Amino acid sequence: MTSDTNIDRSSARREYDVVVVGGGHNGLVSAAYLARAGLSVLVLERLDHAGGAAVSAQAFAGHDTRLSRYSYLVSLMPERLMADLGLDIALASRTTASYSPWIREGVAGGLLVERSEGEQTRASFRELTGGDEEYAAWSDFYSGVGRLAEVVAPTLLDPLPTERAIRDRVDPEIWRDVVEQPLGAAIERRFRDDLVRGVVGTDALIGTFASLHDPTLIQNRCFLYHLVGNGTGEWRVPVGGMGAVTDALARSAVEGGAEIATSAGVSAIRTSPDGHGGAEVTWHDGGRDHTVGARFVLANVAPWVLGILLGGPEDPAAKPVGSQLKINFLLDRLPELRSGRDPEVAFAGTLHLAEEFSRLETAYTQAAAGRVPSTLPGEVYCHSLTDPSILGASDEDRHTLTYFGLHTPTSLFDVDPGAAKAAAVTRAIAALNAHLVEPIETCVARDAHGNPCIEAKIPQEIEADLAMPGGHIFHGDLEWPWAPNRSRLETPAQQWGVQTNLDAVLLCGSGARRGGAVSGIGGHNAAQAVLASL
Repeated sequence: MTSDTNIDRSSARREYDVVVVGGGHNGLVSAAYLARAGLSVLVLERLDHAGGAAVSAQAFAGHDTRLSRYSYLVSLMPERLMADLGLDIALASRTTASYSPWIREGVAGGLLVERSEGEQTRASFRELTGGDEEYAAWSDFYSGVGRLAEVVAPTLLDPLPTERAIRDRVDPEIWRDVVEQPLGAAIERRFRDDLVRGVVGTDALIGTFASLHDPTLIQNRCFLYHLVGNGTGEWRVPVGGMGAVTDALARSAVEGGAEIATSAGVSAIRTSPDGHGGAEVTWHDGGRDHTVGARFVLANVAPWVLGILLGGPEDPAAKPVGSQLKINFLLDRLPELRSGRDPEVAFAGTLHLAEEFSRLETAYTQAAAGRVPSTLPGEVYCHSLTDPSILGASDEDRHTLTYFGLHTPTSLFDVDPGAAKAAAVTRAIAALNAHLVEPIETCVARDAHGNPCIEAKIPQEIEADLAMPGGHIFHGDLEWPWAPNRSRLETPAQQWGVQTNLDAVLLCGSGARRGGAVSGIGGHNAAQAVLASL
């Protein structure tokens, strides 16, 4: 967990070039870039530690294993950004891309996708579908998506391109399937097998509550972000856990001269009536209020929260709606699978559960009607197979599991959070147990009090812990990583996709265009907009 960088608040400056509200990973990226450029920077973090959702923590009494408690993989963080900031971060590739267990006519099997697809992947598709046509369709689709990613990825640390500039460099069929029409239509046209269709579709639904046929295309935007990182779409495991990422960012910021104040809850941001001439930020340290001035305020909070800090109302209709169930486990051993696949292969990547296309759509329909899905789709990750360094000395023979459930929107838990959470956890575990020789409960370690090492978080708890409205992990629905053709791109903030309606206040978090996930891109782009404005 990122440690506090102490400052003497009685002698802290009254004016800064930049005040960053929120010490999550994006805020730390902004602070590091700007401090290293010679600006005076203050980061204000509400919690008693920096890092936001990207932290490592001991979750179970008597065990010193440090879990990536909230966010758990590094997605789009560009290598150029890490080099710019001198980050000492090791990102490990998982040996398995995904494994999707299936049971058909009483026979158990699994669809294996290797990290570098080879003959085992082809054979696994053949075992599932009876031929090679589905794997050919898979290869064709992902080759096209890969070429789209190769076009988009290099633009993420530059001023926004226009939609036309990207579209003109992309195959028209891929552009139609990913950008113009609901992704579900492309999946149904290109693939025949229900499980293959679902595996493709899941990347469109992580943290996003939508049907794959949603006409708003929020699922398409989510899909693109999951496939575009560094031009490869590979999501990697940070060695040492997510806290290692934000520890490195905090060090980079402080070494550059930034100040980080924790336990500093911001209550108000005030600007001049026309939005020019800087801003004042008021925060509370648990004992008294402080106010500092700044030429620029960078908001590493959700746009909905920023509106409140600027004096606006708490509009329930505009509040983001998160959609995930997060469960952390500590296991005495990995469970055996009914398919017979080596658990160290199956659990090394993304293990898909109940994520057939038809089940995804059924679960969405049930959740939209206010019911916890009868069969809950989700996916499981075993980070300790890739990075055993997160295990404590007493846990070196154990393993961690992280479960991320889909189609569990905030609204499901509003009326009776306890009962709905219990039902969701029970159904998540049932979806896993359906493919195991013995129930996962028999593999779960016990804490110092004799309780099972299982920790679950619903969106309301994510909001309470991290002040993410609605528990939305992206701070709101994602936007395309380019500007509409008729956009106004007159100011640096507009050009970098970080603007608000106030010149002195910019977005630097996941709510910025090209924000979302653990990438640092929102923080980088806000910093570049500030530097271009000076």
